[in-house]
Amino acid sequence: MTRKVPMGAAALILAAGEGTRMKSSLPKVAHRILGIPLVRYVVDAAHDAGCDRVVVVTGHGAEVVEELLGDETCVRQERQLGTGHAVMCADAALKGVSGSLVILSGDSPLLRASTIARLVEARETSRAAAVVLTTTLDDPTGYGRIVRDGAGALSAIVEHKDLGPSQLGITEVNTGTYCFDAEVLFEHLDRLGNANAQGEYYLTDMIALFRAEGLLVADIATDDPLETLGVNTRVQLAEAAKVLQRRINREHMLAGVTMTDPDLVWIAPTVSLGRDIVLEPMTMLAGATVIGDHCIIGPDSRITDSTVGVRVVVDSSVVLGSVIGDDASVGPRAYLRPGTVLEPRARAGTSVEIKNSVVGEGSKVPHLSYIGDATIGKGVNVGAGTITCNYDGARKHRTVIGDGAFIGSDTMLVAPVTVGEGAITGAGSAIAKDVPAGALGIERCEQRNVDGWAARKKAGRGTDDQ
Repeated sequence: MTRKVPMGAAALILAAGEGTRMKSSLPKVAHRILGIPLVRYVVDAAHDAGCDRVVVVTGHGAEVVEELLGDETCVRQERQLGTGHAVMCADAALKGVSGSLVILSGDSPLLRASTIARLVEARETSRAAAVVLTTTLDDPTGYGRIVRDGAGALSAIVEHKDLGPSQLGITEVNTGTYCFDAEVLFEHLDRLGNANAQGEYYLTDMIALFRAEGLLVADIATDDPLETLGVNTRVQLAEAAKVLQRRINREHMLAGVTMTDPDLVWIAPTVSLGRDIVLEPMTMLAGATVIGDHCIIGPDSRITDSTVGVRVVVDSSVVLGSVIGDDASVGPRAYLRPGTVLEPRARAGTSVEIKNSVVGEGSKVPHLSYIGDATIGKGVNVGAGTITCNYDGARKHRTVIGDGAFIGSDTMLVAPVTVGEGAITGAGSAIAKDVPAGALGIERCEQRNVDGWAARKKAGRGTDDQ
């Protein structure tokens, strides 16, 4: 379980930057990993750690970012003048915060809630004015460096562009994650200057300010350097996605899920899985998806925002916003669109598309059919090539098929229409009128055979005698 931070701790998440190296019209923190925006990972980690107040600083593309954050508290940094300036913009929103204030980067989706809690605990225990999370990198290019005094204590953080020749070899870096005494921080904010290569107000300069006043500054190192990976390019986005994929998959495998090739399975952190599930290669599970015990999913399947019962098989299919009952089967190459319900033991087979419909217990739509806006009872067999003609160009209409009915192959059900219990439709029929229970509904033109027609055509003679 995640260790919770002490009561009263707050979090400030910096998410105002444009992220020009992403080469994108989207704000950097709006880019997604496993379907979830980068900034959402950071917000959720703060909440999971137990921060009882979370504020997000937005700026570039603020409307886009704020829409992704829903009810979270946001403040605008209209001009991006540095991390220190971002904190200044949040002054009013954090009014009354008197304990620990965690400051996080919105582009660091790998940061764990347990690390945030450990950072706060370190500040609470030491009573420091600030605690900095650090790590050591083989290639520290682009990162601010941790500068220490003769006693080994943190004395300053120097941004990469402001490094002196003697500091270029430092490999211990600032991760952009801090825990401050909130009151001390806001008392000193107006002392920040912008005399640096970027002309910005660096929050990192606060460390040297605190040290100059004799205030205690401490640091802790992360156990996992990958945890602090910031996303500034699409390459780093892919690297972070791979780390999250492996982290999530490992947790599920340890909890009783089999993956025949974990590198070819993608599971969003919002997905819930039971035990003894087999996930085949090229399986993607996203959104608020719940999958019960003993299911086989894949290969080449995508399930989003859906609930799947126990002992279900989904083979090479797409399932969106649907509910699949126990012992049901889907695919191969089926497409279940939002609003679909397969009741227990139902089947949606090869090349079947179903939308906003209920397929009753034990009913089968085995192959090559489209079922839209329909209610199908129990024990129904829907023949190949069946189509519910549910749209008249202006409105959708519903088809109802009673228990035990048999729908012949290549039947067109022109809605609104009802086929009663135990009724049968003849193959190749266009059913536009209700079929009573137990009746046969059949609609076909009379067949006429023209003797000798094929031979005359082959000989090039006319075929006017039809």
